[in-house]
Amino acid sequence: MTEPRRSFGDRLLGAVKLDARVFEEVEHDPEAVGQAAGVVALAGIAQGLGAIQAAGAGAVVAGLVASFSMWILATAIVWAVGVKIFEHSSSFDELLRTLGFAWAPQLLLVLLILPLGPLAALVWTAVLVLVLAAFVIATRQALDVTTSRALLICALGVVPAVIFGTLFVGATLL
Repeated sequence: MTEPRRSFGDRLLGAVKLDARVFEEVEHDPEAVGQAAGVVALAGIAQGLGAIQAAGAGAVVAGLVASFSMWILATAIVWAVGVKIFEHSSSFDELLRTLGFAWAPQLLLVLLILPLGPLAALVWTAVLVLVLAAFVIATRQALDVTTSRALLICALGVVPAVIFGTLFVGATLL
């Protein structure tokens, strides 16, 4: 017997909590691509709102553009590395869905609206670590590989996308 499909809110919360079952569920749900895009959009908005005090209103647009760009780029690289180089099986769509939900911890960046002072750097760091952990879990579930193999694939695929996105956002806000 299969478990009932979770609501978008439950999936979102599960992804923030790094629940591997959520990533497995969205991997097998072709209709979840819209939800994955919703997660990426919310994450981009949260990133932009978190940066709005330092960068102005353009930060929200830059956050959205960066999140979607990094999502597509990271998915393409992870797919190429995981499927084409290491010969694991997954479709691009499965990775697109799981990696979309991997952006969920970035919603916590909305906390940066608060005047946190030196704690802001700690929030950024914690969120970055959570997002990277979510990417490893999402990759592991989508490619059906070990955590160490998923970590390697993410190092080769996600890190370049994050660097690109960070440079893009920085250039956009200047």
